[in-house]
Amino acid sequence: MSTTDTGQVTFRTEDHIAVITVDNESKKNAFTPDMMRQLAGHLTTFDDDDSLWGAVLCAAGEHTTAGLDMPKFFGPGADADLDPALVDPFGLGRRTTKPVVSVVQGLTFTVGVEMMLAADIAVAADTAVFQQLEVARGIAPLGGAHFRYLTRTGWGNAMYHLLRADRFDAQRALALGFVQEVVPFGEHIDRGIELAREICANAPLGTRATKIAALAYLRDGEQAAIDAVDEVKATVFGSADAMEGIASFVERRPAVFQGR
Repeated sequence: MSTTDTGQVTFRTEDHIAVITVDNESKKNAFTPDMMRQLAGHLTTFDDDDSLWGAVLCAAGEHTTAGLDMPKFFGPGADADLDPALVDPFGLGRRTTKPVVSVVQGLTFTVGVEMMLAADIAVAADTAVFQQLEVARGIAPLGGAHFRYLTRTGWGNAMYHLLRADRFDAQRALALGFVQEVVPFGEHIDRGIELAREICANAPLGTRATKIAALAYLRDGEQAAIDAVDEVKATVFGSADAMEGIASFVERRPAVFQGR
């Protein structure tokens, strides 16, 4: 548990994995502007460090987040500016090009859902409940829910939840494609790290190139994804890791990748 009144976001590494943890338990992990800047800084550190191949974004305690600490973001004298050079936790500006696993539990409201959907894979504890509350508060989503609900689950399901501002559970999130696994509370963070380890057992140049090419499709459509194939070839197929992958197959042994 955080010992500060304002919360914090911590960063640690396990082998090639960055584990980024939101910690403001006394306020159900509500985000302050400083916490959002810390998160952006940690995601940038991860993205810029070639020795880190995957990340897990998780939260301390029983809840992912109750949302933003609204007075600190929108009250008098609030300073919520984020340096555009940093990775945007919502993936609306700079986006990390490496794999990110999001882990959620308990209350996962508003920005918690949006940051989860900005990741690549999500694991939910069976305690997780989700709600996009903005329209019930007289506002509208600003962190990507308005289009990421669509890309994950289609128009009808997206509008069903966005326009009603209803609460739904982990099994519904699984059916929608918002999360990929539901596990018992207490096992959720370990499972997220386990998935990151599975990803990091693969060639990091290959996983990164795969994500970048997929993002090209989301950003610019099918032709951009087709055009990205040449870049994938140039980046990956001449690498030492590609040669190691072939050698390990021929020699019938696990591959040992170096990220080069």
